[in-house]
Amino acid sequence: MQYTYYPGCSLEHSSKMYDTSTRAVYEALGAELIELDDWNCCGATSYMSVEEVLSFAISARNLALAEEFERDLVTPCSGCYVTLGKTNSYFHEFPELKAKLQEILKSVGLKYKGKVKVRHALDPIVNDIGLDAVTAAVKKPLRGLKVAPYYGCQIVRPFTDLDDPDEPVLMDRLLEAIGATVTPFEYKTKCCGSSQMGTNPDLAYRMVRNILSCAKEGGADMICTTCPLCQMALEGFQSQINSKYKLDLTIPIVYFTQLTAAAFGLPESTILAKKHIVPFADKLAAVTA
Repeated sequence: MQYTYYPGCSLEHSSKMYDTSTRAVYEALGAELIELDDWNCCGATSYMSVEEVLSFAISARNLALAEEFERDLVTPCSGCYVTLGKTNSYFHEFPELKAKLQEILKSVGLKYKGKVKVRHALDPIVNDIGLDAVTAAVKKPLRGLKVAPYYGCQIVRPFTDLDDPDEPVLMDRLLEAIGATVTPFEYKTKCCGSSQMGTNPDLAYRMVRNILSCAKEGGADMICTTCPLCQMALEGFQSQINSKYKLDLTIPIVYFTQLTAAAFGLPESTILAKKHIVPFADKLAAVTA
């Protein structure tokens, strides 16, 4: 199985551990991720509210480049997944926007026919490769590790063809397939507030506090996520939140591909557990020894 791989900007830098573990997990499962040559930022920022059409064009350029290869386009970032998917959807739904995008793409020698299928990296692992293959690849099952699955607010909204928007289960099933225990977590699709950190930090801190508290109350050893922006918000501001609310909500925030790589017995160079602000290498070592 081959997929065109769109890592996105976050995985190039702040979330390198998500990139290395995603590539390693797909390889271990016999699937090939072929990185899209000359990809650019998807435009998943406030830029869309400033120059909407140009923002769509930035995203459409990636789709036009990917279309040449007639493979599904896979991205691990929930923000990229939503932005690329939204561009694809709007391209088909709104003829006026489609015409504008084609005109802009033409100026750089490109054309998009609308044939690319955009998928989050969690999707092919569960739905194409399959959980039986995942379980067969497990060498060090994560028995005893209690994990709260955090999907965030983007991966299942506004597009609902991936999973249930209120009670998604794909990551739950994957975590169970690698031996982990999924803990009760009613905040699994609540927004983490990452977009508010720079403009309304009090609101963002409260949102993060609620998510961390919910995971702790459910008995989780760590929170597992699918989004680099969520990971940064939930992990990077724990000290500020603990100080503000006089709490102790220190808990690792990891990517589902990191846990999968650990269960597969893959090396630390692909997991990069030691790169996190809140370390979790010891917790992994305790269950994979």
